[in-house]
Amino acid sequence: MKIGKKIIKWILYLLLIPIVYIIISLILSSITVGRIVNNESSEKLVYLNTNGVHLDIVIPIENVEDLVLSGIKHNRNEKYLSFGWGDKNFYINTPTWGDLTINNAFRALFLESSTLIHVTRYKQKRSDWIEIKVNESELQKLNSYLLNTFEINKNGMKTILKNKSYSSIDNFYKAKGSYSCFKTCNSWVNIGFKESGLKSCLWTPFDFGLMNKYE
Repeated sequence: MKIGKKIIKWILYLLLIPIVYIIISLILSSITVGRIVNNESSEKLVYLNTNGVHLDIVIPIENVEDLVLSGIKHNRNEKYLSFGWGDKNFYINTPTWGDLTINNAFRALFLESSTLIHVTRYKQKRSDWIEIKVNESELQKLNSYLLNTFEINKNGMKTILKNKSYSSIDNFYKAKGSYSCFKTCNSWVNIGFKESGLKSCLWTPFDFGLMNKYE
């Protein structure tokens, strides 16, 4: 009987962990970190894009600084670049949510692993993107954040993964950092906004945390 009670107790503890995580995540996602106010006019544009789970930062190529753009595959007729960050194994082996496995999800959330930046190129703006007006200093900080996320090789160049793209308009590049349940693809975007002085969440692992601040 005692062994049975202990097993039940540990099962309850294990079930309690994700519940507590979700509750704390929702609370912290709801807390807004306000935009840092300055006297600059907000004449530049960036966008938020989500596939329903995963957030990306979208920037018109004309607003992407040369150091960020250097080494990124793109064509003249492409007008926008979308930047996402995440676990390497998850990105490569889960191209669609139908490919999601418990093993891939567990490895991404709880095991230290390599990360990638996913860059997607667009010829025109999509109607479901959320438009955000930023000033010059905010845009510079956001560019610096993106640049500092790329892993640079000994030759000072970004490293593209060959033959690993989902389509003809996207590519993966080696990135810094390790993915976890505390630093997700969405919290990476949120951190970028926070460090750029833009309105953000105190912390969020979800896409809707930041989306709700701008919709």
